Amino acid sequence: MSFQIRGLPLANFARLFNLPDTELASRSAVRVTADRHPGFPCRVSLRDARAGETLLLINYEHLPVATPYRSRHAIFVLENAIEAQLEVDEIPEVLRQRLLSLRSFDDAGMMIDADVMQGHELALAIDRMFESPRARYLHVHNAKPGCFAARVERARA
Repeated sequence: MSFQIRGLPLANFARLFNLPDTELASRSAVRVTADRHPGFPCRVSLRDARAGETLLLINYEHLPVATPYRSRHAIFVLENAIEAQLEVDEIPEVLRQRLLSLRSFDDAGMMIDADVMQGHELALAIDRMFESPRARYLHVHNAKPGCFAARVERARA
């Protein structure tokens, strides 16, 4: 089964980089500088920041559904990020090198399956979860720390 991994749209965050730190704080966000690589995975570019690059650490609602699974958590967004443009069935390096949690959701936003795997096993886990006709989309999370990493959809034919 073919799939498409999607990062978040830069438009959701671009205006935040011009805000002073006090205004960021009022929005539960902080400006940080990557001090190692890997360790600061950008959810827009789907790549790890290099040491010295500036990011925002933002509290982001990645699952805005009217179910008990509604969820938000901290994510990193690189300053001047370029939106990821992944090929069908492509797994970016930022996911391949981590321990991941994969969660499957139905049309109503209810979780119907979940698993944990090493990133190099992600494609097999995606295929397995999309075998269920109930699975509408998947969320990939970094298992440690467990924040939202990317959304996976069935590839359009």
